[in-house]
Amino acid sequence: MNAESDFIKTVFGLKIKQQRQKKNWSLQDLAIKTGLSKSYLNEIENGKKYPKHDKIIQISDALECTFDDLVSTKLDKSLTPFNTILQSDFFKEIPLDLFGINKNNLISIISDAPKKVTAFINALIEISQNYNLGKERFYFAVLRSFQELYDNYFPEIEEKVIQFAHENQLELNTHLEAEALENILSKKWGYTIQSEKFEKFETLDHLRSLFIPEKKLLLLHKKLEKDQKVFILAKETGFNVLELKNRPNTYSWLDFGSFEEILNNFYASYFAGALLIPKQKIIEKTSEFFTQDHWNPQSFENLIKSFTHSPETFYYRLTNILSSELGIKDLFYLCLVKKKNSDKIQILKELHLNHQQAPHANATNEHYCRKWIAVKNLHHLKENETLTDAQISHYKDHGVSYLVISTSQKNPFSDGSNRSYCLGILLNAQMIRKINFIKSSSLKTINVGVTCESCSIADCEVRQAPPIRIEKERFNLNMKNAIERLRKDIL
Repeated sequence: MNAESDFIKTVFGLKIKQQRQKKNWSLQDLAIKTGLSKSYLNEIENGKKYPKHDKIIQISDALECTFDDLVSTKLDKSLTPFNTILQSDFFKEIPLDLFGINKNNLISIISDAPKKVTAFINALIEISQNYNLGKERFYFAVLRSFQELYDNYFPEIEEKVIQFAHENQLELNTHLEAEALENILSKKWGYTIQSEKFEKFETLDHLRSLFIPEKKLLLLHKKLEKDQKVFILAKETGFNVLELKNRPNTYSWLDFGSFEEILNNFYASYFAGALLIPKQKIIEKTSEFFTQDHWNPQSFENLIKSFTHSPETFYYRLTNILSSELGIKDLFYLCLVKKKNSDKIQILKELHLNHQQAPHANATNEHYCRKWIAVKNLHHLKENETLTDAQISHYKDHGVSYLVISTSQKNPFSDGSNRSYCLGILLNAQMIRKINFIKSSSLKTINVGVTCESCSIADCEVRQAPPIRIEKERFNLNMKNAIERLRKDIL
């Protein structure tokens, strides 16, 4: 709901429905008493139409309520909780149609039991507040759910990339040069592009780029490496090719105004990844890599370098094609960060395809398993080094195993922090047949958990905290068993 008129129509429809239900009338009953068609009244109740003055009089007379009561946007006590939902950012900003949800059907469900549904929504809000889930994290969680719904694969954007490359005589099987994209942005969309020493503006040293729309001026940080610059130019191209108007003007994120801005930023980033790492080429080379008999970290690094010097771009691009093109349905992607002079590990980004996989972000500041290959890489990473390795992670408490490949590197746009990118593929009979090096002697199988607090591995030499969640579950189970024994003795 973006317009005030939508809110007015919705409230009016809710009032009609409420008054009708108080009289135990069906829509057909109201149609007979007003002389209006059943379908027309149904559209009114669902907030699709707002009747003219004379028809409102007909309806108010039939329902034995006043004209003013119906047209007022003030809700009575039983519908007051619904007002909070209607006016919330959830309804105003998030395009429910992304998830195949019909807004009017959802309104109908809520209006049938506004107190109960509002109580449920308020409970979710309270949970999010208790776990420090602010508006930004909520919107990114919605975006992630949207990506997972479509296996993070969007063929319309893939086609736009091919069309754009054809129209501009760009060869997708070779590394794109920054000059080519700069030339297109300048000539086609009137851009001025220049390098800037952001560090002279105090805290802007961590900013990679700034777009000033009033002048179509794109400022690029002088510290940018070649591939970082090309990605930003490709993303800027995506904003224009996909005609995305509502967008952020900085990279990385500083602030956002709406969910649409976040969604458009994702679309433009997807376009950039598809432009820089062509679908057919990555399918062919990744398929060849999976046919190798032995796991070799250098071979995987060479695979990355055949497309880009940015492991992040490559790992994320894999999530677009592994499920849709190579039939690898169950996988996860994580981006972990470790700040300088700190042992704390944070998950900055995550994506789960098919369903939520075993390793996942935790908002309660628990300690992620130090046996994860991505975490071990972060601790072993040396200055100016890129470190790639893999292992088979067996999640004892979940009864599942994953092939996990990870690459770590220093982040040049932060104060000494390092990042690990990892891809995990759930191992089943099909995957073991598809990936030849699964049985390679160079791949170790390691028992891991998600967080120390929830892990039952008793002899873990790198445990950072006691298994308090496991201990609590065991205590509760022992209590239940003791109660059952006591009942049996008494009965």
